[in-house]
Amino acid sequence: MFCDNYLFPGDSYDTPKRVHHAFVDNLLLRSRWYFYWKNFGIFVNTGKCGRAGKLDAFNQTEFSNGNIKLIESIGAKLHLRGLNNIDKLNGQPAVIIANHMSLLETALLHAIMRPRIDFTFVIKNSLFNVEYFGDIMRSLEAIGVDRVNPRDDFKTVLTEGKERLARGKSVVIFPQATRSEAFIPEQFNTIGIKLAKAAGVPVLPLALKTDLVSNGKIFRSLGPVHRKHHVHFEFAPPAMVQDSGKDLHEEIIRFIQSRLQEWYAAENRVPPQAVKNISE
Repeated sequence: MFCDNYLFPGDSYDTPKRVHHAFVDNLLLRSRWYFYWKNFGIFVNTGKCGRAGKLDAFNQTEFSNGNIKLIESIGAKLHLRGLNNIDKLNGQPAVIIANHMSLLETALLHAIMRPRIDFTFVIKNSLFNVEYFGDIMRSLEAIGVDRVNPRDDFKTVLTEGKERLARGKSVVIFPQATRSEAFIPEQFNTIGIKLAKAAGVPVLPLALKTDLVSNGKIFRSLGPVHRKHHVHFEFAPPAMVQDSGKDLHEEIIRFIQSRLQEWYAAENRVPPQAVKNISE
């Protein structure tokens, strides 16, 4: 399923030490606005492509490549690990279970994953009404939930998730439901494990750190841009759900926690949840 515009054919990737810095970003004193201006342009063009019914694998990858190049052009660093674990699925669909930190995930995952595997997301129903974003998600056949009644949401994810998986489309689930820089295991539900077990497909764990972009205080999606915060994505080997899936769920939590601790330590920072615990 490789596209000829795929930037990451190997198992890992690290942003080169020397990347040309965007002139306009320097002109704007390296504020957040160059990033959001360029990111919004990519977002609008992606939405228009989706609305026109032309958002195929190549175009999804190409627009997402634009976001990869954007973050590197403002001085940020990207690190990818375990990409070959996606290939271990051998074309079989999977439930991809990840932590959820910022808007960067949906912006970058297509460049990272799309040429290797077809996938969609579980999102809030209200997001289908967002201009352009709704067009993108409909073209991806995203699964919408209300996040009001957990029982109804579970039925929706189980029914529609099994249908997507049966057609060969993997499903990305963020069990935290809402994006947060702090990883709180108690809020990391088991809906992804349950879907994988019901559908008889493997789970592909994904740990990520995308706090390059933070949630804003006034406008949540226009928060500060922290150029020194490295962006990380790491995939663990796929695994089938055994018994109740409790052991695999706990293993995924440990995997995400260990990677976050390692990545924050490399920046001489403490993970946000640890800071919260200390203050308490």
